[in-house]
Amino acid sequence: MGVTDPRTRIAAMVSEATGGDVSAVDVLDGGSLTALGVDSLGLLRLVDALELEYGVEVELTAPGQRVDTVDDLVAIVARG
Repeated sequence: MGVTDPRTRIAAMVSEATGGDVSAVDVLDGGSLTALGVDSLGLLRLVDALELEYGVEVELTAPGQRVDTVDDLVAIVARG
């Protein structure tokens, strides 16, 4: 089994959390998840998946914590 880099895996998780409405390719191209079509329910699903898979706590309202791009999410995972 190969190892997937976190950025690619998180992009796939965004797609999964939106039921495929947002493609992993679009997420990897950058930009705002909201602008790509990730709604509040998709974001909650994504946060749950990130917490389960990476063992991190994602606080959507924490001061200074951004969760609007794949790179924001990679940074959260990297901090652990």
